[in-house]
Parts: sequence; C-alpha cells; structure tokens
Amino acid sequence: MRLCGPSLLLAGLLVLSGCEEQPPEKAEEPAETQQEATPAGILVTKVSFAELPGWAADDLAMVGQALRRSCDALSGKPIDSAVGTTDIPVIAGDWKTPCAAIRAIGPDDDLRAMIEDSFTPFTAAAAGEGTDETPETGLFTGYFEAEVRGARTPDETFKTPLYAKPADMLSADLGAFDPALKGKRIVGRAEGTRFVPYRTRGEIDAGVLAEAGEALFWLDDPVDAFLLHVQGSGRVILPDGEVARVGFAAHNGHGYKSIGRALIDRGVLKPHEASWSGIRGWVEANPEEAADLFAVNPRFIFFREITGDGPIGSLGVALTPERSLAVDNRFVPPGIPIWLDTVMPGETEGGTPLRRLMVAQDTGGAIKGAVRGDFFWGYGAPALAQAGKMRSPGRYFLLLPNDAAERLSTPEA
Repeated sequence: MRLCGPSLLLAGLLVLSGCEEQPPEKAEEPAETQQEATPAGILVTKVSFAELPGWAADDLAMVGQALRRSCDALSGKPIDSAVGTTDIPVIAGDWKTPCAAIRAIGPDDDLRAMIEDSFTPFTAAAAGEGTDETPETGLFTGYFEAEVRGARTPDETFKTPLYAKPADMLSADLGAFDPALKGKRIVGRAEGTRFVPYRTRGEIDAGVLAEAGEALFWLDDPVDAFLLHVQGSGRVILPDGEVARVGFAAHNGHGYKSIGRALIDRGVLKPHEASWSGIRGWVEANPEEAADLFAVNPRFIFFREITGDGPIGSLGVALTPERSLAVDNRFVPPGIPIWLDTVMPGETEGGTPLRRLMVAQDTGGAIKGAVRGDFFWGYGAPALAQAGKMRSPGRYFLLLPNDAAERLSTPEA
C-alpha cells in the first residue's frame, strides 16, 4: 500500500485516512445498465444440494482455482475476525476446514463431493420480498477485462492518457468525526486552506492534470479509455505486442452517471442501441460532441499497473473467467461459493439456462441488492460480446462454510 506524506495544511481540520490507496474494486457496470434499488436486508433459508437446479451437471474444473484463491485471501486473517460486513455470521475460522480440503484435493478427486461435505446451501431473497418456496428473482449483468491499444509514451496515434492516482488526491474517513458516518469517505484535494472535491472527469479530460498527473499509458481511442474506466481493469496491447495489465487504484470521489442513459434521454439513441457498439458509433459520427458526452459522467478512475495474473477483484485475488462473481458485500460474505441459476446473455426468463458454481470475489459500484450479481466473462471481444448483452433474471444460492451455517439458528440472517 502506497502512502503519501501528511498534509500539514489540513492538520486540525480533517483526520485524513493516510491518503491510502483504496483497495482494488470493480468500477461501475456498463453505461447501458441502470443502477438497481437497494433492499433493506437478506433472507436465507437452508436447502439441500439436490434442490440446486442443474447442480450435478456443472463441470467444476475451473472452480478449484477460484476457491483456492479465496482461501489465499482469507487464511491470513485472525480466526475470529468477521468476513465482510453482512448480517450473515461468517468468520475467518469457518474457512479453516474447507480450505484444508480445497488445498488437499488432487486432480482425480471428486471436487463436487468435497464441496457438498464442506458447505451448506441457502436460498437468498431480499427481506420481505421472497418466500421460502419461491426465492426472489434478481438481476445478473456481465463485465469483462477490456483490451485496448496503447503505448508508454504519447505520439500522434496514442494521445489519450491513462492516469495513475495523483499525488494531490486526499481521502477522509468521516467516521473519525461522527460514528454515524462510519464507512463513509470523501475524496478531495487541498486548495489553499480549504479541502475541496477532487476534479471531475470534464476538468481532467480538459487537461488539468496534463503537467501534474502521471500517465501510465497513452491509448489510441478515447472511447476505449472510457470503457476501461467503466470496467475498472484491462489489458493494454503495446506496439511491440507486449501485454500490460492495469487495475483500479482509486476514483475521484464523484458519483457515476451513465452516458448511455444520457444519449437515450437526448433522443439520439433508443434503449436497445445504447450498447458499447452503439455508443462508439455515435461518438465516431459526432466527434466534436464526444468530450461533452464523456463529461456527463463526472467519476474518473485512476489505475495501477499489475504484474502477474489478473484482473484483481475486491477480495484482492485474480478473478477467474466465468467463475468469479461481483456481488453486494453488504449482503453476501466475500469469498463464498454461489450457485447461480439464470439464463444466457440476451435471453429472457425461460431461456437457455446458465447454471454454474461461482465465487464471490468482487464488488461493483452499481451492484446493489440482496440478489444482484455481475458475471466476469474474461477478456477480449468474445467476453465483451457476452457481457455487453447480459441483463438476465435469475436467482442464486449461497454456499456457507458448515461452521457458519450451524450458527444460523433461524431462516433470517
């Protein structure tokens, strides 16, 4: 974790959070997807593995890797420390037995049997909205690791900067001033003797960081740069063919607004046209209006270069394509397996089933609700094709470590 120097200017005015980099997280979902309402709580009910639709048919080959990564993230925590901030009582010690089994399993061992022995499934519904017999139907969207073309130095082709976290950006923990604000943070900068909001996307795109900001890479397409901001991570293909990976480092503290929604509201695109390809087509046809469109979304993402596997989710581990799921950690304990029951991207209820074991390893700014998920499809054009059209109704089942399941004395968590 990189720390910046103390701010004498704000001493006595704000208790700064050490100017720490925020932990990696998934950025907001694609522009065409609207943010969902947040329910008040979650209702869980114990079921059997036989009640999971399609459980016996899933090929679990890639799930072992994802589960081992969850164990890597959780095993270093004190055994009595809470895993996440949900009302479902999971502590790090609950993972001791499942992780020992996960790490010991060999290529010829029965992973399905091990999971059935180590975890207990529960239905999940928004409190007050589902029933024991019919769990609430939720929404599942998709995301991917963007792939863009870039260079480490600018030229006539590569003109759009991809910035690292600026040195003048500060973060304040409001809970240090009022316990009622615990968990609330604000992002800003020093301006004379005042602490003011950090610069917006429009200001940054207009060049306010041109001299002070550190550009990690320069991209050849501003639409690709915007898409990378929305996805929060990506692969940068350099001119010599080298592939560099970037991930979320911080954001400027401003809220997210959809440019796809803005184009719909202006009447220039219809809802079904507000996909990435539709947005790109409009920008290419109206290049003089691109900057104003991008400025509709004041949130700006700053990046860090990542070495090794990636992208990195909010759990702090590399995501596994088609097995990692971004969830709302206010309801779902991070790291747990989740049985997903939805339909393939672009299909409606009753369409081709998409049923598989996922692992809760990421979060997202627009992933809000007790039954809400974002399916990580991987990287490149095939992943974009799936993620871009996924807005699928469905449900999921939470697989809790047995020790945690035993502590649930009632159906409500």
